[in-house]
Amino acid sequence: MSEIVEEAPGAEPADADVRAHTGKGRANLELLVVGIGALVVSLSQSVLVPVLGTLEREYGANATWLLTSTLLVAAVSVPVMGRLGDMFGKRLMLLVALGALTAGSLIDALSSDIHWLIAGRAIQGASSAAIPLGISLLATLMPREKVASSVALISAMLGVGGALGLPLAGFVAMHWDWHTLFWITTVVGALGFLGVLAVVPESQQRGGGRVDVLGTVLLSAGLVCLILPLEQSHEWGWGSGRVLGLLVAAVVLLATLALYELRRADPLVDVRALGRRPILMTNLASICFGFALFASFIGTATFVEAGRWTGYGFGSSALMGGLTLLPSGIAMLVFSPVAAKLINLRGAPQTLALGAFVVAIGWALRIALTTDLWEVFVGATVVGIGTGIGYAAMPALINANTPPHEIAAANGLNTLFRSIGSTLATAIGTSILASSLVYQVVDGQVVGGASSLTAYRWLFAACAGASLLAALLVLTVPHRRSEARPH
Repeated sequence: MSEIVEEAPGAEPADADVRAHTGKGRANLELLVVGIGALVVSLSQSVLVPVLGTLEREYGANATWLLTSTLLVAAVSVPVMGRLGDMFGKRLMLLVALGALTAGSLIDALSSDIHWLIAGRAIQGASSAAIPLGISLLATLMPREKVASSVALISAMLGVGGALGLPLAGFVAMHWDWHTLFWITTVVGALGFLGVLAVVPESQQRGGGRVDVLGTVLLSAGLVCLILPLEQSHEWGWGSGRVLGLLVAAVVLLATLALYELRRADPLVDVRALGRRPILMTNLASICFGFALFASFIGTATFVEAGRWTGYGFGSSALMGGLTLLPSGIAMLVFSPVAAKLINLRGAPQTLALGAFVVAIGWALRIALTTDLWEVFVGATVVGIGTGIGYAAMPALINANTPPHEIAAANGLNTLFRSIGSTLATAIGTSILASSLVYQVVDGQVVGGASSLTAYRWLFAACAGASLLAALLVLTVPHRRSEARPH
């Protein structure tokens, strides 16, 4: 039986008195190694985007599975490994996640066979659990005054890695073979693994229990049936039997999971906890944030790389397309400690709402300002500022409304909801950009095509709307609550 207590300043776990105290220097070292692991995991999820065209020319349509396989495994592993972290140790499962990243990256660095490459990327997908596990581990290890800033920094890595991965991949593509990207994630992943192994202790907050095998099977099948059609909708078509059939199967499987978990004393997914207003609103807002952030990745690089004949593009290289997001990543890092202070002063709900409003402003700028390249930089950076603030507040809300022995599972589910938002951004964003096209005509013949400026503006408007919806959702969460009913 668990119960939720009133939110504490700094968004610490509910019984923050039960924690491992450590000196300031040691705490900074622990934060550094966990941060390196979180950064390289996030980095690995985006580095293939700029070189996907090269891989498609080399491997054909199978190249898209280099992204899809990672997403599918990540969707399943994040909530499952979060629950296992609560049961058997957050540090232990963090090491498993970083080990998966290193092993998968090494397989891809050494191979050129598409089947081995897909297998390696699938193994890397399990590493996505490293960020929620790192958040949960530091929330129980850091000194009280460093909890909010530490959690904010690790959470921001979800966006920072993506923003840094695109220019890194563009630079590598210009000078070396794409295998170099996997060598980079192999080396940095190994450093992160060894750092956690040598420096970070295990959390004393472990709940034990038995592995929910049937719940794991139902959750895995339901998430695969949900993510796969969303990821492949641009190829299969929204009205195809495969897409509709898989989405119906996802609804049935996840509904069955919910009914089953309600009967268990130690569920894999705490359905009652997911239904509490603070958790529910935060997770729904996370979907909106994930949508708005990932759309920035797919709607910024392609925008500046489009030819000038489109009327809006700048004909930039893949490297410049990635560099337009670099200030955004830096802004996320800079504003994560600012967000931690705002959480202490105003509470996590208001801080998250502020971040969402700033993201909406950034997208409004992208709609209005399209003439010069610096305008794209400004709009993307404002989106990054808001994302850094919002991503810092999400785990704060989750931790403040979750018993300490369940925070890894709760943060894992929150990360899953962000990932669902990103997947929706891919599916919906691709459809929006394909809905209105312009063509390059030379000597009466069509020699090229691209999305129109109108299509991009509709995508930016959808992101602004998602951000405003996120703000409205979390503003319904009170800063102070009475004790929740036990479950």
